[in-house]
Amino acid sequence: MSRLRITEIFYSLQGETRTVGLPTVFVRLTGCPLRCGYCDTAYAFQGGNWLDLEEILDKVASYGAHYVTVTGGEPLAQKPCLELLTKLADVGYDVSLETSGAIDIVSVDPRITKILDIKTPGSLEVTKNLWSNLDYLLPHDQVKFVICERKDYDWSKEIMDKYKLADVCEVLFSPSYQEQPAGLLADWILEDRLPVRLQIQLHKYLWGDVVGR
Repeated sequence: MSRLRITEIFYSLQGETRTVGLPTVFVRLTGCPLRCGYCDTAYAFQGGNWLDLEEILDKVASYGAHYVTVTGGEPLAQKPCLELLTKLADVGYDVSLETSGAIDIVSVDPRITKILDIKTPGSLEVTKNLWSNLDYLLPHDQVKFVICERKDYDWSKEIMDKYKLADVCEVLFSPSYQEQPAGLLADWILEDRLPVRLQIQLHKYLWGDVVGR
């Protein structure tokens, strides 16, 4: 039976993406091959507990939620994650996957909403972007840029234009927490009339840096 190394499974409000504010079960997988400068989940790099897929499904079901987010770390670093995503969709959950974009997404169940984080220069991991992943995005997916400074913003605009991302799926611009002022980023977006969604990390405004919220 397939097993996954899990850091935590918890119930909270979605803090990002188009389902922001909605009650959601988060399944956080352990491990990540990247080391982004703004990472706020370094505690998920190691440790965790091995759980069978059925154990994970039972824990998710115990919360009675409709939305499930599979996150990390980098969830796709564990191959059985693909099977978990399919099983969650099979039983009727609205499932999203938060992925760094550094690992091939071609085998992700098309029913899953992929949240693809394109690494900006300010992340310190821009060389890890697997650009071929953009060929497998679907209209219900979302692409996210975490903006650390103006250079990141200008770079992200160039990438948007180069790949015509706004024509592919929804694009999210997110200010790096306590690094890029959200209001200033909002001003830039409005000045340039960018077809993007500004997103802040709602959970951090509600509970600060408390983990598992």
